[in-house]
Amino acid sequence: MANKEVMATVLFALSLLCHCTSTLLHAETLGLTWQDRIMIASGGGYRGPWQMNESVYDYVDDPAAAIDETGSTGVVWADQARKDIFFQRFSREGREQLPEPVNVSKNPDLFSWLPKIVMTSSDPPEIDVLWQEIIFSGGSHGGDILFARSTDGGRTFSEPLNLSNDIAGSGKGRLTKDHWHNGSLDLAKGPEGNLYAAWTEYEGTLWFSRSTDQGVTFSQPVRVAGRGGNHHARGPSLSVGAQGVVYLAWTVGEEEAADIHFSTSLDQGQSFMEPKMAHQSGGHADAPKIAVDHAGTVHLVYAESPKGPLEPYHIEYLHMRKGEERFAPPVPLSSPQSKRFESVSFPTLAIGGNDHLFVLWEIFPGSVVGAFFPRPSNRPQGLGFTYSSDGGQTFAKPSVIPGSFDPEQGFNGSLQGLFMQKLTANNRGDIAVVNSTFKPGQRSQIWLFLGHVQAD
Repeated sequence: MANKEVMATVLFALSLLCHCTSTLLHAETLGLTWQDRIMIASGGGYRGPWQMNESVYDYVDDPAAAIDETGSTGVVWADQARKDIFFQRFSREGREQLPEPVNVSKNPDLFSWLPKIVMTSSDPPEIDVLWQEIIFSGGSHGGDILFARSTDGGRTFSEPLNLSNDIAGSGKGRLTKDHWHNGSLDLAKGPEGNLYAAWTEYEGTLWFSRSTDQGVTFSQPVRVAGRGGNHHARGPSLSVGAQGVVYLAWTVGEEEAADIHFSTSLDQGQSFMEPKMAHQSGGHADAPKIAVDHAGTVHLVYAESPKGPLEPYHIEYLHMRKGEERFAPPVPLSSPQSKRFESVSFPTLAIGGNDHLFVLWEIFPGSVVGAFFPRPSNRPQGLGFTYSSDGGQTFAKPSVIPGSFDPEQGFNGSLQGLFMQKLTANNRGDIAVVNSTFKPGQRSQIWLFLGHVQAD
């Protein structure tokens, strides 16, 4: 059989698999519905050789989303051709709410990558954006952490603030000396209005900064963990509880049996308790996401590889009730999907509805239904999904987000790193998912998927 025929057969089989899996979820989780996907930005499909900020790139990438209680979704993404971060807001039905995308980073000479976003439910909503700016200041790696805010619903943004201002390559999550993911940063907002930012740098230090004036100024960064050596912190994730308690989780690089670490601040980020280990598995735990619900239960998802780093992963879930000091034993979430695909990894976690838990992850197809599937640079294709309507006691069978796997559009983007904020939800049961696709030499696109689950 010719190569094209083999490819067509495999794509057809995989599309059937994705369709069946999606139907299973819909049947078992009555009330969950998805709208047709919406293409919200497009660009070229060219990525030239790396020449720092002189590199010639032409594609859109790196989307992140936040949703408010009206169902309005704010999306930020990177336009690599213009080297800037852009913002657009969408109604609950997916209509654009601004005349055109707004430039957030406003620095066309330097690449701006992998933003994170927070949006309030005020009228107009306040929007806060954190991203990685590829500034070379004399160190071996370029990168600083920049922040901008909007108080008029995203129509204008403040001049960017440099929160890190160092030479250490901030925003890099080091797995090995030669392998890392950019986008190793996170942003959260507490009920008291404080903003909290965390990031790691190439040498492995985990930094934290906070703003008590809605983002006008930020505190001098403080070290939470890591200082080179064999404990390179990577992939931080932040969440804030109802009483302003700040939760911070991360993993470590350069370790065959990395585990998820976490720490808590009881004084709104002024200090952190001694880090603890969430669970010691013996495998390689990576890419954690942490969230706390209205009852004070802390939820944690992450990717686990029994064979070590860069081997196949699956998704696991932990929880710790209010007043408890340890997480309950892990629960696998991605089975049986993780058995059908080569790997699933880099999860995202959101809480919405009546403390519903929503979990999303990247799918690495690998070998599917007995046929060889060519994987460009081992890139993910499609997004896995599950959710719990009982606070994490049970989860639906994993599905593929309808429309997220489309071989005609190439593979998932995030070419700079897979630490993403692709999933968001509100208390009304509205869900928003964003994804980018990249087809080399042809096109790149940013997609918005809007869903709804009936709140109990």
